[in-house]
Amino acid sequence: MKKLFLMMMTTATIAVFGQTFQGKIIYKNTYESKIPNLTNEQLTTMMGATQEYLIKNGDYKSTTNGTMVQWQLYVQKDNKLYSKMADSDTLLYNEGGTNPDEVLNVEVKKGTEKVLGLPCDELILTCKSGIQKYYYNSRLNVDASLFAGHLFGNWYDYLKVSKALPLKTVVENPQFTFTSTATEIKDMKLDDKEFHLPENAKTAKSPY
Repeated sequence: MKKLFLMMMTTATIAVFGQTFQGKIIYKNTYESKIPNLTNEQLTTMMGATQEYLIKNGDYKSTTNGTMVQWQLYVQKDNKLYSKMADSDTLLYNEGGTNPDEVLNVEVKKGTEKVLGLPCDELILTCKSGIQKYYYNSRLNVDASLFAGHLFGNWYDYLKVSKALPLKTVVENPQFTFTSTATEIKDMKLDDKEFHLPENAKTAKSPY
C-alpha cells in the first residue's frame, strides 16, 4: 500500500511563445486500476476526477476533488512539495531534490495529438516505475530552469526537454494507468498568496 501511495503522490505529480505561462488549467483525470479489489471508480474517487492547476513562476498548486489528497503545493524557495491529505491537518512534504524513480530513456515524437485544438508533441519517459507520456504545446511555455531542483516525480526530466506544461499526461505503472487531459486553459495574473502555506500550518516529512 505504501508503494501505491508513493505512485499516487508522484503522479498527482503544467501565452505567447517566449513568455512563461501564468494562470489556471483544468484537467479531467481518470484511473484504470490494476489492483485486485480496487475498482477504477474507487481509485478515481480517491484521487479525484477533476484537477485545478495554478502556476506562477516557480510555484504551483494542484487542487482535486479526491477523497484522499485534497491539494498539493510546490514552493520553489523551499524546494518542497506539500500535500494536504483529507484525513489530517498536518501537511506532508516531499523534498524536491529527492526522487525514488529513475528515467531510463527519453523519446520525443512530433505532432502526435491535438488537445483543445492545439497540436502536441509527445515526450515519452521510460522509467524504473513504468512509462510516462506527456503531450505539450508551447502555448503553455515554462522556464524550465525555475524547476531545476524539482527532481521528484521526474518533473525536471520532463520540463528540461518540453519547456512547457503538459496538455495531456498518461502514466502507466504496475498499480494503475492514469490519464489527465486539459479541458480549459486560462491566462491570468495570480496573487502570490495562492502559493503560501496556510497560517500556522503543521508540516511533517512524508512517509511516502
